[in-house]
Amino acid sequence: MVDKQAKIYLAGHRGMVGSAIYRQLVDVGYENIVVRTHAELDLTDQASVKQFMEQERPSQVILAAAKVGGIHANNEYPAEFIYQNLMMEANVIHQAWQVGCKSLLFLGSSCIYPKFAEQPMQESALLTGVLEATNEPYAIAKIAGIKLCESYNRQYGVDYRSVMPTNLYGENDNFHLENSHVIPALIRKFHDAKVSNSPTVNVWGTGKAMREFLHVEDMAAACLHVMALNKAQYQSCTEPMLSHLNVGTGEDVTVRELAETIQDVIGYTGQISWDSAKPDGTPRKLMDISKLKSLGWQPKIGLKEGLDRTYQWFLENQGQFKAQ
Repeated sequence: MVDKQAKIYLAGHRGMVGSAIYRQLVDVGYENIVVRTHAELDLTDQASVKQFMEQERPSQVILAAAKVGGIHANNEYPAEFIYQNLMMEANVIHQAWQVGCKSLLFLGSSCIYPKFAEQPMQESALLTGVLEATNEPYAIAKIAGIKLCESYNRQYGVDYRSVMPTNLYGENDNFHLENSHVIPALIRKFHDAKVSNSPTVNVWGTGKAMREFLHVEDMAAACLHVMALNKAQYQSCTEPMLSHLNVGTGEDVTVRELAETIQDVIGYTGQISWDSAKPDGTPRKLMDISKLKSLGWQPKIGLKEGLDRTYQWFLENQGQFKAQ
């Protein structure tokens, strides 16, 4: 990513991660960024993706488009999560190769790792154990995406890379009460409780599960950093069949600590009620980010600062985001 005139296709530019990547590409001077909304291009439609790729012929692709959601959404819509994600990545990766695109970045998820993977989770933990049941379909789709990239690299000599972010949050997130991830769901719950003067906020689980959180602007910076590495640099920390890199902060907190921090950010003075009948999910998910750090990247936005920024964005955009 040296040529600022290079045509870059950014899939998923309206999503939380994609929009942050788009902003940063523009900020550093990229002028030839190709985007399409879902209404303009359905990435699960093979013929449409083929036609689009043949028309645009990008020199680089960033695949940030995905069907995403929290525990509830993964439990309720497993068929949608595995089908849509498999189809999107298969179509985009294959058609990118078909039109001669040599450079591609695939965005995965930390849920690719086994439920009881040794902490912090190293890239080598992939496929060494059973996945967390609540998001297994999504995880399998993301694992398939990594293996698609590796297989095209090995067979066709292209340079398709994969990054696996930890739990992401930030501006342009989905604040749906049931289908969102934990941070936007808690921000919405505590905000609504503050506005309505509710005495308690109910939170799923025991609060003991530990989670790592990365602000989306740090994730976008990591994506640009990884794409800019020369091939020798990237290969120095990866293997042909273990080619993905973890992206995170290397630090985690309990869900209880997270909830209390969000409560403080929002200024809610009521009580937190923990619903232990609901699942905690994976006990702990902490990423080992030593490889990416050795390649010159590290996060810059702390959790408290990131939550402050996210809540401010929430307040300024309540009429626009998915807050059903």
